[in-house]
Order: sequence, then structure tokens, then C-alpha cells
Amino acid sequence: QDEEKWDFVLVSDIHEVGSEKEIKRKKFLDELSKKGFTIKKIEEKKLFYGVRAPKQIFRKYQWLLRNPDSRLQNPDVHHDVPVTTRIRIVNFILQNTTTPDLEKLDDLIKKKVFEAAFPLHEKEEVREFLKEKWARWRDIFSQQPIEKIRCYFGEKVALYFAWLGWYTYLLGIAAVVGLVVFVAGITVFNSSQVSKEICEASNTIMCPLCDQKCPFWLLSDTCTYAKVTHMIDNEGTVLFAMFMAIWATVFLELWKRQRATVVTNWDLYRWDEEEEELAMELINNLQHEPQQYQHSYFCSTIILLLVLVMIAVLIGIAHALVIYRVIATALFSQSNSEFLREQANTMAVMTGAVLHYITIVIMTKVNRRVALYLCDLEKPRTFSQRENNFTVKIFTFQFFTNFSSLIYIAFFLGRINGHPGNYVRIAGKWRLEECHPSGCITDLFIQMAIIMLLKQTISNVMEYLVPWIAHKLHKKQQRPKNRRGGEEEEAEDPCKRQWLSNYQLNKVNVFSLFDEFLEMVIQYSFTTIFVAAFPLAPLLAFCNNLFEIRLDAIKMMRLRRRMVPRKTNDIGIWLQVLEAIGILAVIGNGLVIAITSDFIPMQVYKYTYSPCMTENSTDVDCLTGYINHSLSIFRIQDFEPYTKPGLAPTELCCRYRDYRNADDYSYTVQFWHIFAARLAFLILFEHVALCVKLIAAWYVPDVPQSVKNQFLERKHNNLRKELRWVMPQKV
Repeated sequence: QDEEKWDFVLVSDIHEVGSEKEIKRKKFLDELSKKGFTIKKIEEKKLFYGVRAPKQIFRKYQWLLRNPDSRLQNPDVHHDVPVTTRIRIVNFILQNTTTPDLEKLDDLIKKKVFEAAFPLHEKEEVREFLKEKWARWRDIFSQQPIEKIRCYFGEKVALYFAWLGWYTYLLGIAAVVGLVVFVAGITVFNSSQVSKEICEASNTIMCPLCDQKCPFWLLSDTCTYAKVTHMIDNEGTVLFAMFMAIWATVFLELWKRQRATVVTNWDLYRWDEEEEELAMELINNLQHEPQQYQHSYFCSTIILLLVLVMIAVLIGIAHALVIYRVIATALFSQSNSEFLREQANTMAVMTGAVLHYITIVIMTKVNRRVALYLCDLEKPRTFSQRENNFTVKIFTFQFFTNFSSLIYIAFFLGRINGHPGNYVRIAGKWRLEECHPSGCITDLFIQMAIIMLLKQTISNVMEYLVPWIAHKLHKKQQRPKNRRGGEEEEAEDPCKRQWLSNYQLNKVNVFSLFDEFLEMVIQYSFTTIFVAAFPLAPLLAFCNNLFEIRLDAIKMMRLRRRMVPRKTNDIGIWLQVLEAIGILAVIGNGLVIAITSDFIPMQVYKYTYSPCMTENSTDVDCLTGYINHSLSIFRIQDFEPYTKPGLAPTELCCRYRDYRNADDYSYTVQFWHIFAARLAFLILFEHVALCVKLIAAWYVPDVPQSVKNQFLERKHNNLRKELRWVMPQKV
């Protein structure tokens, strides 16, 4: 039965005899035959070539990479090579076999000589176990069989699922804390003094929100909005942001321990990728010379400049979204519908968020092309080096695609728009948006909520439906052709059905696993960087990941061809990316609390200007009078001449959110006081959070003591064996 196991299948169209494609195909197959490969051909509307490598190849591999600890043992003892290793070696040889025309398999696939090359999903015990116990929706809360995943898909896929499982497990803790903070906000917000003052401010007249036809409005009209804002913007959020900064560190430190334990069990802790690669090169071609490491400063500079140009384009797209929101606000506020007029700002933010999601979907595809092109310019030495370079570039692009609009809303919205009578305008016409009197954090909350919900619902549904529909269509196209062939032929050849069913599955590409990682790392960024504005982010991410694990499992087991297993002992450069996000999370949350949130102005008022401080009255709430204190006065006669606000109120003044003098509109002392407090808080928060992160990183060792002791014992035993070997010879 072992003789009928095929390592790889090559698929080709049936070309005319003597045509260029047919000659190229024959040359490639001849090269494989020279290396001792067994090739079997089946014709069924396409040509299928089964490829089996000679045992000699695997013996060479075992001998070259035998465990140094076992070098003293009998060299003739052959253990069977695991299936994942077989596939990996055969894939390497197929990819690096060169025809006399100096063409490799990749070149031949580009020239349509071959259509596909893939390893087979075998009907083995491990596969059936994974199909039944792992790749099913009903197992959503079950433990993952990481060991079995490794036996079938190799170490790289197994480590991805181990990491994803661990991340989801710890997200559960963050989700619970986030939910508690959110629920506490809901229970507190009705009793908040600030929202009470906004709801009772029925005679505070606010300046119009746009230039033409916009009415003056009462502050009490936005009572609900204010309550929602204080549901998010309270003291609990500050503590939660601090908690998430520590959580991100602890998560990574605990993952390093988990990974050390897992790879030690696999005997891969000290595995050397370079040695593995050189061994495979030599097995494939004994005359092979290793490619040297190279570095060109000129090339690096060019790539850096191109990356900066791409980032500038992505920031430009964020500016375009800002302009859209400005124009949308102006159009909605002049609409005939009363609802649109009243909710102009919220509608502009919500439609802007949907538009942002669409740009994310489109730019993801563009970013990939650009990152691949830049990788080709660099000419990396190995596959893993290429993957690392690609990872850093595409993550940088995706980060700006996803976050540049959020960064604008968090830190610039309402801070660069001037003041009544002297607004900053786009093209001298449209006014920049303003924040709501109760703060900017709600705009950030809406944007985050919409993007996270759309990303997790639409993207996941598409991720499952597209391969599922493609698989069904592929099957349908093939089915009638099978029937015509008659049953006898199928009985003759058991391989045909297996090869066809594997061919009908969806293609996998080199970056299939990479895509899953990227999606999770972007989600991790959303969960940590702006969590102060959206305490529900960890909960959404947790629910999403429970489905994501099974979704990925079903795709790999049922809808896609088998992945080429890859050997590795960590998650690669993703760890550095996650650590960078951890530091960005501290900076991001510090900035959100210091700049976006009203936490600092409230504290400054409470401890400097409030009735508690000035009148020493303890029976009133210390935030009494905060809203009146945070609004400046504007004289209606000072409006720009072409501004046509709605009906003027009987008073000659309106209020707006800022700290400016009533006579010359310059900043008041309070503005500078709050500005200093914001800076002081930012520096304090970031230093404290980074110190706590460093302490947490020191407190939790990267490698568990049990793993260290295991290596210590192993070294000791090996040295003792060596001594036994030497002692009798001396005598």
C-alpha cells in the first residue's frame, strides 16, 4: 500500500504533441526521473502526474540532519520520515529542479506548461480525527489538538493555531474586564453631573454647526449624545487602558513560555533553519554553492523612499475621508429631511466609517502588490527572509490603511478647526468638523465600532463563502466528465478519484497562512491601541476568534488543497510586530486619555476651579458648573460676512466648545493650564505603563524552568556517555 502513496501531483493541460509546452513538460519530468523519482500519469480531461521520491533522498536527509545527541548510536537504524517532512523535501526538490533551458517549476507554471502542483490530502487516521474533532463548528469551545495538527500540517500551521488559541484564551480575561468597565459606565452615566448639566442647559444657545441655513441650537438638545459619551469617557476607562497595556505585555511573555514548552516537546528548540536549508540544497544538487548574504545601502535607501511614498498615499486617503466627512456634514445639514439635518454630524461620521471600511478592503489588495514588488527588489536570500521582509512592509501599509483615519479622529478632529468668526476651511469653502460639546471620544467610538463589526462580519462571511462556493462550482464542473468515463476505469485506478477530488479543492498559495496571521495582528492592534475609546473591542475580538479558529480549520481541512508543511520553532517576525504594537498601545491609549477624552479638563476643573475648591462647599458635586466653564462666548456680530446662520436668537451671543477670551478670542489661562496637565498626564501615564510593562516582562521568564532543566539533563547525560566512550580506550 505504501507503494501507492504519492508525494505530489502535478497537473497539466493536454498539449499538442511536439508543441513547445509539451517539450518543456517532458524535459522537466525527465529531470525528475534522473533524480530517481517514480512518475505515474493519469489522463482525465487534464494530465495528472503522480510523483514519488526515492527512499535514498530521505535517508540522506536523515543522515545529514540526524540529532547530534544520537550520533553515537547505530547509523544504520532508519526510522520512517514523517509525512510532513517527506512533502517538504519533495516540494523543495520540485521547486529547485532546473530543466536544461534553466527553467524551474515556478517559471513553467507561469508559462502554463503546468497548471498546479500540490501534495495530497491522504485518507489517514490523523486527517479523519482532525475532520471530526477539530474542523467542525460544534467543537467551538473544545481544546485544539495541536499535536495532531502538527502531524498533518507541519509546525508552522500548528504554531499559528497554538498562538491563536492562546491569544483567544487570554482575550477572554480582557473581554470580561472590558465588559465590566462598559456596564459600570452604563450604570454611572445617568448620575454623571456633566451629562445632567447638558440635559438641563435649555437656555444655553450654541453657535451653528455649518455656514449656511444652520440654526443656532440649544445644548440640551444633545442630552442623549452626552449620556452616551460619559458612558465611554469615565475614570474606569483610564484604568482599563492601563490594564490593557499590561495585558498586552503579559500575553506576549506567557506566549513565549508556551511556545518554549511546545517546541521543546517537538525537539525543535535549538533547530537551525539555515542548516536545514543547506542540507536540502545539497540533497537536491551536490554541486550547489550557498548563496552569500548581501546588503546594499543604496537598495535599502530606495526601498525606504518607496515605502515612505506609499505611506504618504495612505495618509492622503485618510485626508480624502476627512474631506468627505466635511462635505457630507454640509450637505446633510442642508437636507430637506429633518432627521438628516439634526443628525448631520453623526450621519457623516457613520457613512465615513463605512467608506473607510471600503478603502481598507481595496487598499489591502494594492498594499500586497506593492509589498511583493518591494520584496522582489530586495532579492532576499531565503524564503523565510523574504517572508519577514514582506511581513514588515505589508503590516506597515495595513497599519496606516486601518488607523490613519482613526488617528485623525482621535487627535486632530475639533482641534485644528479654528473658532467662530475665524474657521479653518477646505478650499476656502467648507468648514472643518467640530467635536460635540461633550467630547470627541464618541466619534472615535462610532468609527471603531463600525469598522470592527464590518471587518468581523462581512470579512469572515466572505472568507468562508468564497472558498465554499468556489469548491462547489469546481466540483459541479468536473462531475459530468467523471460519469462519462465509465465505472470500469475507476475501478482500475484508485488514484484517479483521489487526485481529482484534491484537484477540485481551492488553491493554496505561499501566503495562505500569512493572510490569517495578518488579519489577527490587525485585530490585535484594534483591540489594544484605541481600547480607551472602545472598551468592547476585546469582547468583539474574543467572539470573532472563537469562530475564526474553526473557520480556518474547516478551510484547511475541507475546502483547500493540502498546504506544504513548513518547519519552524517560533512565529517568526510576528513576535516583534506584536511587541511593537504593545508599545504603540501604551502611546495610543495615553494620547486618547490625554487628548481625546475629557478626563483631564474635568480633573483640572475639579481640583482648581470647582465650587469645592473656590468656596470650600462639600455638599455639592465638584463638577458643578463644568459645562459652563468649558464653553466660550462668541458675539454674533463677529461672524464672517458670507456666513448665513439660521434665525438669530434674542441674545447677541452664542457659545462654542473652547477656552477663549470673549473680547479678542485669544486662549485663556485655563486653556494653558489644561494643556500643561494633558502633557504631564501623557508623560506620567506612558512612563508608568512602560515601567510596568518592563517589570512584567522581567517578572515572567521567557523560558519555563522545566524546559531549562530538561536541556541541562540532556547535556549532562550526553557528556557522561562521551566519557564512557573515551575511558576504556585510555586503559
